[in-house]
Amino acid sequence: MFFVTETEAAASRRTFEKEEGELSAMIEVRRLFPGIAANEKARECARSIAGGPKLPPPHPILANRTPIMHHIFAALLLLLGGCESTSFNLPGAPDDPALYATIYPFFIETCAVSGMKKKHGFGFEYQGGSGGHAVVYLNGVCRDTKSSHPAVQMCDEAGPSAESGVGLSANGHFSNAAWVATPGRDFFFDGDLRQDESVNSTSYARTQARAKQLGILNGIRFHEAVFDDLPTGMTRYDFMYEASIATDYGISLGRGRYCARLPVSQAQMRRVVAYLNAQNFQYRDGQRMSSMTVVGNNCSHFTHNVLASAGLWEEWPTDRFFLVSALSFPVPKNEFVNQIRRSNDLPLDNPLLLFRDEAARQALLHDDWLPIGPGAIAIAEPIREANDLYDTDVNLIFYDIPILGSFPSYFNRITADRRYSDLAENLRHFAAVYDRLSAERRPLEWWLNRAGLPSGDGPSFVAFYKRYYSHVDRMNDRVKLSLLTLQQTAGVPAAMPASFAAPLPSFRQAWKLGNSALESEH
Repeated sequence: MFFVTETEAAASRRTFEKEEGELSAMIEVRRLFPGIAANEKARECARSIAGGPKLPPPHPILANRTPIMHHIFAALLLLLGGCESTSFNLPGAPDDPALYATIYPFFIETCAVSGMKKKHGFGFEYQGGSGGHAVVYLNGVCRDTKSSHPAVQMCDEAGPSAESGVGLSANGHFSNAAWVATPGRDFFFDGDLRQDESVNSTSYARTQARAKQLGILNGIRFHEAVFDDLPTGMTRYDFMYEASIATDYGISLGRGRYCARLPVSQAQMRRVVAYLNAQNFQYRDGQRMSSMTVVGNNCSHFTHNVLASAGLWEEWPTDRFFLVSALSFPVPKNEFVNQIRRSNDLPLDNPLLLFRDEAARQALLHDDWLPIGPGAIAIAEPIREANDLYDTDVNLIFYDIPILGSFPSYFNRITADRRYSDLAENLRHFAAVYDRLSAERRPLEWWLNRAGLPSGDGPSFVAFYKRYYSHVDRMNDRVKLSLLTLQQTAGVPAAMPASFAAPLPSFRQAWKLGNSALESEH
């Protein structure tokens, strides 16, 4: 890991783009960074720096900051986690969104998507940095087509399919909205590309035409500064869709991605819808302008807080004092790791620790739900490899403390263990955990004697304890129903305990009963 100043990056870009090409840029990188000894490594770094973000001039809002503040901001933007391309692969069975949706009709899928490198000669040559972008897909949520401004609503159908959903992207280009919505999982991620079709001028144009037909950017205004890059002869309307492709729709045309799925209830998804509409409504009349910054309010703040509205964790504050934000701000790949760890590795066997986690305590007491549970899996999808328009050696980096940072080790653990990315393995893991918790159930008095709780928290823990074991019993039944569904539809061995042999209702019937019970309580 090393820092690249804007001066050094500009020298490398100038050599790469305007002088003698990749070979000369490689030599320039080795001159600037003598520690890079191998030519191939220097060549990779030259490509990464040339495709990385150029420092913009200070935004008018930032113009009153001192020079040292701007330099700190620059260092944060240009911190590189190495120059290797990212390989978007995970162990386990291939992802099957349709099968997943039969088990979990309502789910949130947040994605850390890679940087993007548009090739020369194909329209607006957008270059996205190695920090990447963050987007979210909501299954069971649809666009509100009656609204002239981006808004969402619960889908009408009782049992959402894998295509009954909407993809959301928060983009700093927008001045009168925080996010835009793209209907359908396939189009959101893959545009109008057919299976195994390459990204070429025809499929690219077809994807843009479809996006315009869907009206993805209807009612959206861009900041005037964005049009400084408007190519000669291109209309503003066309430029908006050109600047949004592979970022706000058709993601895999130009980017790879790591995604984390989180099953939720219908009631939780309704809260997500309310949160999203409130976020956009504040900008609708144009009196207040949407503005995003790298450390104060970025795309990962958006996806993090969508999950917070569902109860996964606490909300991440936005627009704090610059130095406070700079010390702690979310970035896409870090957030991917954080979500998978929280939804899979919270101490499920310790109700006392869960009680002390504010978000987990509120989720269980109010929603009979915990942030950790079956079905929360990781997904990886590479950029479309057959690609005439985008370089495919894309990168997605961590923002972490060099050498001492923990995110790479957590990430390696996720990519090495199938239970994080294979649905059947994930369900078997939680079935075993719930069986063990039921068999080793400890009485309330045992926990109270060890809790060390403030006197006022005793009654709350008693209520939490009762909800906790009720939740364990209910989830124990549900995860086994899920395994039976996999066995019946995909031929996956369920590995069911002999004790669970009673006739069962269909999974969709059980899901509806569970949601009805939750909604009747609140």
